[in-house]
Amino acid sequence: MSFRNFASRLFISQPEQRLRAGWRVSIQTILLLLVSFILIVPARLALLFIPANTSITLLLLEIVSLAAITISVFLARRYLDRRTFTSLGFQTGSRVWRDLLAGFLIAGVTLLLVYLFEFGAGYLRLTSIAWQDTSPIEIILGLGIMLAAFVATGWQEELYFRGYLLKNLADGLNLGWGVLLSSVIFGLAHLSNPNASWMGALGVGVAGLFMAFAYYRTRQLWLPIGLHIGWNFFEGPLLGFPVSGIGTFQLLHNQIDGPILLTGGSFGPEAGLVLLPALLVGTALVYIYSKITQ
Repeated sequence: MSFRNFASRLFISQPEQRLRAGWRVSIQTILLLLVSFILIVPARLALLFIPANTSITLLLLEIVSLAAITISVFLARRYLDRRTFTSLGFQTGSRVWRDLLAGFLIAGVTLLLVYLFEFGAGYLRLTSIAWQDTSPIEIILGLGIMLAAFVATGWQEELYFRGYLLKNLADGLNLGWGVLLSSVIFGLAHLSNPNASWMGALGVGVAGLFMAFAYYRTRQLWLPIGLHIGWNFFEGPLLGFPVSGIGTFQLLHNQIDGPILLTGGSFGPEAGLVLLPALLVGTALVYIYSKITQ
């Protein structure tokens, strides 16, 4: 496909009663930036009155981001796409909670295998556990705040990348290009994270393909949202890895001594080769789950 045909299909495709996909995505991006700017001001002011706490700060910023993405996508879906918000993959029914829970547990199994591999290979050393010097109430509060933050993260990023962006790019081009481009953009978006690298962005992009596979298998966003929440929560708060470079409250405190190329170092498993077999296992589990629940 030539660049001219590529651009034409995105911006000047066959006549419809709405803007073409490229214009819709571009305008939604501008709307997202505008809404984010409006919401971030009161959020920053609120932080002045909240005790310094990394977890609470992360939760507040994730809530702001959730609101900005949800509002901008809702408006764009209604007035630009001329489609319903639920048609992105939010149909309700008996499988909503089942998909969310299945995704959460599949991600947990996948991350646990990563942890056991690194521990068994001598690349990871458990140095302490939170309850050795932290009260039960602080542990419950820490885990609760991080779970809430990652629920917000899972909702907003799947809504945008596997929902709005993938759907519009697939409409303008085809499903293959939609999956590929939305995953590439997903990876590049994480270059602003702490300790980010091109290896980390590539790994996050590959993880985006994994989430897109879950979306393709169910045609709904609930399973990818569950996977996203579970991945972040097991990775950071429960198992003690960095979450794409972000430090969180940790139940387990570890020392990573293995090669960065394999473990991902301070960015976390997404920047390491250990991610690839983990995602293969996760993909197999998603396939099995979607097969038996069809």
